[in-house]
Amino acid sequence: MTPPIVIPFRPVDPKKRLKDIMSQDEREGFARAMLSDVIETVIDVGCTPVLLTTEEISNIDARVRVIVLDLGLNEALDIFCKEQDGPCGIVMADLALCDTKSLMQLVHTSATFGIVPGTGGGTNAIYIRDGSAFNAQYYGFSFLKHLTWAKEQGYSIEIIDSFRLSTDIDEPNDLVEILVHTRRNTAAYLDQIGFVLCAEEGRVRVKRM
Repeated sequence: MTPPIVIPFRPVDPKKRLKDIMSQDEREGFARAMLSDVIETVIDVGCTPVLLTTEEISNIDARVRVIVLDLGLNEALDIFCKEQDGPCGIVMADLALCDTKSLMQLVHTSATFGIVPGTGGGTNAIYIRDGSAFNAQYYGFSFLKHLTWAKEQGYSIEIIDSFRLSTDIDEPNDLVEILVHTRRNTAAYLDQIGFVLCAEEGRVRVKRM
């Protein structure tokens, strides 16, 4: 049995920090495009994608196990993890730059607990040998909280330095990274709704045509 990688996902009104440049429908389509890239990568590394969603969604790859739990992120993850018998991972749905090489580095860690920090103190991805023991502590300085928790358990820890896994997409300027570094579903979606790269005052940004 391949280890599960759970991907938390909120399908309705996601990515609110993009409200100034995308409508709600566009943000929902954008979130689905990023999700599809993450799911494809999880499958490519030989793991089982598990979509942990707050409500039912349609047109999901048949290889994806879907769990609907209308709960907070930590509560939903704790319920999922406590049912695991062996290793499991957690990968955020907005890691649009995630690729096979970067995710393989996480799931092949020799440590008991592998963790990828996000910008601003968050946690973008985790792989733990005993999934049932995990205690989710997302929001705020979650990277430091998860690190402290793992040390208290006596786990061996690997902090994985990965640009592609550490780059989550929240702010308008984050869209630059997608258009520069990927050619997958998310980049195609941005192209479809009219986003292009431009250089202003020496900085690369995005604009809508």
